[in-house]
Amino acid sequence: MTIEHTCRIRTWLLASCLMGFPVVTGALYGAEFATENAPYVVVLGSAQDGGLPQIGCAGPHCVAARADTNRRRLVASLLLADPRTGKRWLIDATPDLREQVELARGHPNTRQDKGPRPALFDGIFLTHAHTGHYAGLIHLGRPAYDAKNLPVFGSPRMCEFLRTNGPWDFLVDNGNIKLQEFKAEQAIILGEELSVSPLPVPHRAEYTDTFGFLIRGPQRSLLYVPDIDKWELWERRIEDAIASVDVALLDGTFYAEGEIPGRSMSEIPHPLIDDTIRRLKELPADQRRKIIFTHLNHTNPAVDPNSTATARIISAGMAVAKDGQCFGL
Repeated sequence: MTIEHTCRIRTWLLASCLMGFPVVTGALYGAEFATENAPYVVVLGSAQDGGLPQIGCAGPHCVAARADTNRRRLVASLLLADPRTGKRWLIDATPDLREQVELARGHPNTRQDKGPRPALFDGIFLTHAHTGHYAGLIHLGRPAYDAKNLPVFGSPRMCEFLRTNGPWDFLVDNGNIKLQEFKAEQAIILGEELSVSPLPVPHRAEYTDTFGFLIRGPQRSLLYVPDIDKWELWERRIEDAIASVDVALLDGTFYAEGEIPGRSMSEIPHPLIDDTIRRLKELPADQRRKIIFTHLNHTNPAVDPNSTATARIISAGMAVAKDGQCFGL
């Protein structure tokens, strides 16, 4: 049985339909919860920092996404939910946080919100300080939700950046967020047989360093690396990282060279999907099935499920992430 499954929580399905997002169904993917009370991950967004459609964009993918809300993609983010305890955690606070909180409503179905301003999450994990990954924290401040001591997990550099730069320092000083420094490679225990381990990855470090996350559950594991400069620069072999997990959500920002006319791709280094396919094409089929591309830029032809780019990814035995997908742990 594949570990991708339908999140069968009625309130979330209703919210997804109302918001116009595609619902991943058991009929389509032939899978359901292996265990009703097992932890799971929900893809709350799969687009690069600007989302799809992107502001001011007149490109074909943006135009199509405005015309058909099913083509929209929120900025890349994950929700980790544990029905056993009713707890949940967010990975990356994106500019689309308001909508993603609504998509997370009802996850898990055992969660009990108390008081007039219940905690939105039991913690937020941040990969790095690029716009799409932390800017949503602004919604937690006094002018908006006015959260109370919401734990925010980040590297020492990430926490120092938030602590010493406005407006983020106000969130700290006002007690909206409570910074929790993590250590590279050291697992953060969230529950029985449930942990998140930060993995350092090479990526543009204008403000902070960058991390991916390894999420381990009672039965399965998931690797999340939405941003990296090049696989060749990582101290790990990406092949070994894939082999060690059940699902690998990987940086798929750009599909191929020349995707952004008039701009050098070297200014925004990411591993091109085209290159990743070539590098990993010799992996066994069961390993390639683990690979799911996320963090897609609005110029990436793979944002179109009917494109030749998407068809090539599928023919390579890999996949493109969809907002609303769920993965059991």
